[in-house]
Amino acid sequence: MQLTAHFQCASGCGESYPLNQVIYRCEVCDGLLEVQHDIQQLKKKDAKSWIDLFDARYMRTNFPYGSGVWGKKELVCPNVDDENVVSMFEGGTNLFWAERFGRQIGLDDLWIKQCGNSHTGSFKDLGMTVLVSMVKQMLFEGKPIKAVICASTGDTSAALSAYAAAAGIPSVILLPRDKVSTTQLIQPIANGALTLALKTDFDGCMSIIQRLAKTEGFYLANSMNSLRIEGQKTISFELVQQFDWNVPDWVIIPGGNLGNVTALGLGFLMMKDLGLVDKLPRIVCAQSARANPLYRSFKTNFEEFDSLKAETTLASAIQIGNPVSVWKAIKILKKFDGIVEQATESELTEAVAQADQTGLFNCPHTGVALAALMKLAQSGQIQRRDRVIVISTASGLKFPDFKIGYHEKTLEGVESQYANSPVALDPDYDDIRRTIDQLIN
Repeated sequence: MQLTAHFQCASGCGESYPLNQVIYRCEVCDGLLEVQHDIQQLKKKDAKSWIDLFDARYMRTNFPYGSGVWGKKELVCPNVDDENVVSMFEGGTNLFWAERFGRQIGLDDLWIKQCGNSHTGSFKDLGMTVLVSMVKQMLFEGKPIKAVICASTGDTSAALSAYAAAAGIPSVILLPRDKVSTTQLIQPIANGALTLALKTDFDGCMSIIQRLAKTEGFYLANSMNSLRIEGQKTISFELVQQFDWNVPDWVIIPGGNLGNVTALGLGFLMMKDLGLVDKLPRIVCAQSARANPLYRSFKTNFEEFDSLKAETTLASAIQIGNPVSVWKAIKILKKFDGIVEQATESELTEAVAQADQTGLFNCPHTGVALAALMKLAQSGQIQRRDRVIVISTASGLKFPDFKIGYHEKTLEGVESQYANSPVALDPDYDDIRRTIDQLIN
């Protein structure tokens, strides 16, 4: 089966462009682009055959098809030759049955998709493997690309720098100075990326990176490049595959630049078009109350949308007031009977800490999703027996200052109800034994 994909204007003007063209917006109407596949050609293989193929490849060692992304290569990016795929065995992350935490908040069937259990510690690996592979393909074809560039609040820069380093392609990163964790900052530095720390926020970095992207030789790796979305949509494929191709009732995902919401929806829509699933879940986008332009729009039934100046939030990766993919995300949320919920700083931190005490180790962005989940469960919109999947976007190991600050009770405006500081003692057995007896019931 000979398969190809192409860019098409997402605004509906009908313009299309080849995937190996350096382009991010429609040349006619300036709308964002999306990757379009030949669905009729894909339908020549029946649903069972696709499922059997994907199950046979899943987490095996046949490069590149053991990857959770490239195992669905035909539905993601068939234009890349196998020898130009840059893969680190991304995907294949576990679904954590949050039995204890679910029971605490009144849910019987709660699962956390642990996307942080990936090579660079976040779900951004899923999109970056596709984008960097396409860049390697373009370089093989003679395209004049000298560096791949991105603006980032941490995770995107880590993924880009790692995959670019693996491919031997230079990368340039723009970060907001003093607004990312040390753990996130060191990742692109360690991978050899040219890392520029700017005295601005993410939106300021994004404004500059879009100007740089207009310069010949620079290739943009932010999510306005829909090649990223193609990789990220495999989250939908994978979580359904992990449930033997059954669709959950709800999927909850944090939202900042909103490419993740778009990707999640596109994955489910594609599976439904091909007959791999017969229904769609409801999608919840969770935003920080300090960076909540989509939540405000949702409150008007999406009749209005206004960007805003995002305030400082512990969920730094979604501290975005002018999301690039907003109209794509709104389109998805309307199709999925979607909800947008928000979480305050106190709500997100307490949600993280409560879940951590049941065996998780969440990032603050996942905390936003967990807090939104708790609100929807308490209001009865999510029912006890509903199957719910929360997308955990990054490893909590990337945010040690956030964790330490919570347990030392130094986070402003947070009570730290679940604080658990170490107890300092001398090495005296009797004293140690008395303390254990006092504190362990």
